Parts: sequence; C-alpha cells; structure tokens
Amino acid sequence: MPQTKKESWLFTCSMCLFMVFGMTIYNVALHGALSFGAVFGGFPFAFIIALILDVFVVAKPAKKIALKLPTNKEKMWQVGISISVCMILGMVSFMSLFGIVVESGWHQLSLATYLHTWLFNFVMALPLQLLIVRPLALTILSASRKMTASA
Repeated sequence: MPQTKKESWLFTCSMCLFMVFGMTIYNVALHGALSFGAVFGGFPFAFIIALILDVFVVAKPAKKIALKLPTNKEKMWQVGISISVCMILGMVSFMSLFGIVVESGWHQLSLATYLHTWLFNFVMALPLQLLIVRPLALTILSASRKMTASA
C-alpha cells in the first residue's frame, strides 16, 4: 500500500489508468465496435473524469466504509481488498452514469438502462480490479520504491 503522498498519487493514477483502459475495452467490445479509434477516442476524457471522481468523490467515503467492515486491520492485504471493493462500487456507480450520458445522452438515461449498465460494469470491474489492476499497480509501486531506494 502507498506510504507517502507521492506513492499515493502513483498508485491512484496507475489504478485509474488501467481500470479505465480495461473497462473502455470491455464496454467498446460489448457494443461490437472494438477498434483502436473507439478505445482511444474517448479514453483521455474518461480517464480525467475517473481520476477526478476517484480523488475528490469516491476515495474518502470508500476508505471510511472499508475500514468499518469486519476485516483484520492488522493484515494490510485484507484492508486493501476491502478498500478496492468499496472503490469499485463507487466508481462503477459514477462511471456507468458517465458512460450512458456520453454515449447516448441524458434522454437515454432510465433506471433500467442504468441498472443494466451498472451490473454489466460491476461484473467486469470486480475481477479486473482484484486480479489484474491492483496487483499491477502494486508491482509498479514496488518498482518505484526500488528505483527510489537505489538512487
């Protein structure tokens, strides 16, 4: 887990970058339009929105809720997984709304469309985060620490 402000930014940015990238590929593929242009066309805007939501809206409440869950607080991996799951719930909630509005406009927004989109995104985001993105971000964090220590 990040221990300094610099590490926190590196971890947050890498998590956000890889999650937005993975979820963009997933959603574009779901709509049958998988191409380089389709993936990278909206990626920068989605990344900026996701990073803003992560830092200013979702992270603090997610951490607060995660720390209240019945996990062993002495085992950092359990705390990390709890925070990740709470972050996924918050980010999927906001980014599903973002995706619907960007792709179809406010006129296509309905409870049924939102719940369908949320469920499809959650089903992908949970394993993507826990099995691929979180370990990758922790590897990047560890490599950064080693580079800093050797410098």
